[in-house]
Amino acid sequence: MPIIKGFSKLSRAEKISHLTASLPVDNDLAATLAEFRHPARQALFDDFSENTLTNYYMPFGVAPNFLIDEKWYVVPMVIEESSVVAAASRAASFWAQNGGFKTTIHNTLKVGHIWLEWAGPPDQLLLLQDQLGKHLTAAVRHLTASMEQREGGIRQIEVIPQKEMTGIYQLQVTFSTADSMGANFINSCLEGMKEPLLDFFAQKKLSPPNIIMAILSNHTPDCLVTCSVDCPAEQLAPYAAGLPIESFVHRFKTAVDIAIHNTHRAVTHNKGIYNGIDAVVLATGNDFRAVEAAGHAYAARDGQYRSLSSCTLSDNGHFSFSLTVPLALGTVGGLTRLHPMAAKAMEILQQPSAEELMSIAAAAGLANNFSAVASLVTTGIQKGHMKLHLSNILNSLGATEQQKAAAQDYFKDQTVSQKAVREFLEKAQ
Repeated sequence: MPIIKGFSKLSRAEKISHLTASLPVDNDLAATLAEFRHPARQALFDDFSENTLTNYYMPFGVAPNFLIDEKWYVVPMVIEESSVVAAASRAASFWAQNGGFKTTIHNTLKVGHIWLEWAGPPDQLLLLQDQLGKHLTAAVRHLTASMEQREGGIRQIEVIPQKEMTGIYQLQVTFSTADSMGANFINSCLEGMKEPLLDFFAQKKLSPPNIIMAILSNHTPDCLVTCSVDCPAEQLAPYAAGLPIESFVHRFKTAVDIAIHNTHRAVTHNKGIYNGIDAVVLATGNDFRAVEAAGHAYAARDGQYRSLSSCTLSDNGHFSFSLTVPLALGTVGGLTRLHPMAAKAMEILQQPSAEELMSIAAAAGLANNFSAVASLVTTGIQKGHMKLHLSNILNSLGATEQQKAAAQDYFKDQTVSQKAVREFLEKAQ
């Protein structure tokens, strides 16, 4: 297929016609795309992205019974995997009866950078760091005034020479962005500092720098939350699947320790954490790609990729499980209010602050991590997952409503697999 010029300028109908003529797609493409367009608000959704043809539906569900810092929540979750919502709901109910989730917000600072190339001596820039910071902060005061009224704004400006790249400097600007995620605010400030930066060098009669780029960083190790649960080990019996409690907690802790020390296990372990976190981030219109990138960088902060959660067992048999993760989230700006379902998610969450939303997302992550590890060290992950996946298998095989009901009853105590479900349907015909 040749390069398409001006595709974005085509009408939606013209885009679909071009795809139909150029690609081996079914004749029902236009009809299927039309089926998922919103009858009243499509213009809003079209503006969210580029070359929008339709909407891609994802289930919007809720996990009830979350007790977080002594406050009750029903947590909205957008995810296609039913076992995630089920696992979060079960864990939330269990921990609500055992003290709930407790969180600590360590900080909410974010950073951005102006990257520049300069041939002068590094010591000279470092000596001028304070003057430069005041100059740049004043230059963008018109951009930060509104944020400062909300107790946000610029907190620090540092000059950091790059040891591995001679003549390359990182001008690191630290921000507080109140209840907004702040990406657009940070980038606007950084862009607004470029000309004043050149003016500063001119005022000091220094050779002009070559500004490479100005951009926020999604590495947010100072925008950090810890979420934890704890209880006497004997209280964990509902998750032990008949194992002696001593054996269950030993297996659980060992599984978490393996994820701390082994990268292969850590990646899947942390993916289970993000099953919960991402579902909340998506439901509230936040940026799950930025959240995941920050979390994975934090997991590898000492040079090896490790588990984001940890488990301890005290000598007197007390069980503690905790998660520490960077979460740069917002409750104003972006899609958090503009997308009608994100706005409803915020309403369901009782209009949380950004810090409260950090705690809620972390609790969802820890809840899913707890349920997953508990399943792994007892019955195995597939038993519960495939039970919940049965509906998807039946739909993919074109089962009737009568067949679905019979299959749900039959597989209550049978192993679910694609092959087993297909054979059941064939015998039921």
